Amino acid sequence: MDGIILINKQKGYTSHDVVAIVKRIFNEKVGHTGTLDPIATGVLPLLIGKGTKLSKYLVEHDKIYMSTLKLGIKTDTADITGNVICEKEVNNNISEENIKNALDSLKGEQYQTPPMYSAIKVNGKKLYEYARSGKTIQIKPRKIEIYNIYLNNFDKENNEIIFTVECSKGTYIRTLCEKIAESLNEIGCMKELQRIQVGKFNIKDAITIEDLKQNKDNKEFLNEHIETIENVLEDKQYITIENKNMEQFLNGVKLKKDLPNGIYKIRNEENIFIGTGEIKDSFLKRDIITI
Repeated sequence: MDGIILINKQKGYTSHDVVAIVKRIFNEKVGHTGTLDPIATGVLPLLIGKGTKLSKYLVEHDKIYMSTLKLGIKTDTADITGNVICEKEVNNNISEENIKNALDSLKGEQYQTPPMYSAIKVNGKKLYEYARSGKTIQIKPRKIEIYNIYLNNFDKENNEIIFTVECSKGTYIRTLCEKIAESLNEIGCMKELQRIQVGKFNIKDAITIEDLKQNKDNKEFLNEHIETIENVLEDKQYITIENKNMEQFLNGVKLKKDLPNGIYKIRNEENIFIGTGEIKDSFLKRDIITI
């Protein structure tokens, strides 16, 4: 059960809820590579067993989201679940061309201030905990990048903009929704959010919690949907360690290898995957061991 399984999280579940359910199903250690808000749906990669050690390789992934922006309403959480703090009649003359121009203006590197209702920790306490107690904390803007952003649909009757964005780690789509509204001289909040992709992990390969519950004893189903550590690291080169040196390697002894610094997949002379190792200054040291 060591590896990654992609869950298509449904609305209402927290990421913690999903982790807890999968942990009970497999009776294994389970983690994730990045939270999704309860309002959000979409791909949530879960790390299982020894796969949890992969988290350090997966935290910098770019993301793709599809979101619905509701114009005319501003909330304290920047999404539709929050308390409405301002309402405004939407300009009836907004066109698709106006929206496309607003979206295009947001492409590229920029600084974004995370919302107060987020899980970022300041002095050991999450921002939303400060927000719920009525406190405001000064948050430093963070550098993000919008690689691409485009309009899917403009529902003029309901004042809703559906758009897709390809962005760097750390981008808050709620904050982006407010920025898009500002660019149109409007106010707005995020109504819907679906995460379509995290790094190479796409929603088309994800399954629901219900799918998993129904097939938890189906080995063929599980083998099809749990990606092994070896496959997750498909872009890493192999190093073959001679059997006579394997015990030393497994015991943490550094082996001399004149190769560039980095992470490598390790196999024995029988081409059996052993795990991963890291080369630093021409010495190879064990990292994740799967046997």
